[in-house]
Amino acid sequence: QVQLVESGGGLVQAGGSLRLSCAASGRTFSAYAMGWFRQAPGKEREFVAAISRSGGNTNYADSVKGRFAISRDNAKNAVYLQMNSLKPEDTAVYYCAADFRQGPTIGRYEYDYWGRGTQVTVSV
Repeated sequence: QVQLVESGGGLVQAGGSLRLSCAASGRTFSAYAMGWFRQAPGKEREFVAAISRSGGNTNYADSVKGRFAISRDNAKNAVYLQMNSLKPEDTAVYYCAADFRQGPTIGRYEYDYWGRGTQVTVSV
């Protein structure tokens, strides 16, 4: 079992920045690839970014490339999502997820564990 807790969400103006954190507990964190997903009201949960077990490989949705950066600290059992140049369309609940494979993994159905999410709201 892996428990994931997201934090760092909030309200920010367009063009601003936020840094999301996801703290993991339970099984060995470095055994999991990690991902961030988001879900806006009335929409399906969508892939945002993913990182491999070691942190050496990453993958991003086209909509966030160049603006968001995923990173992890295996010593701290944490994964982060730095979000810059935020847009109103980035408004969503952001979830972190763990996949017991090398990664980085894009498909949401391939993830084994999920956090409860943190709300990000970007105002115009």
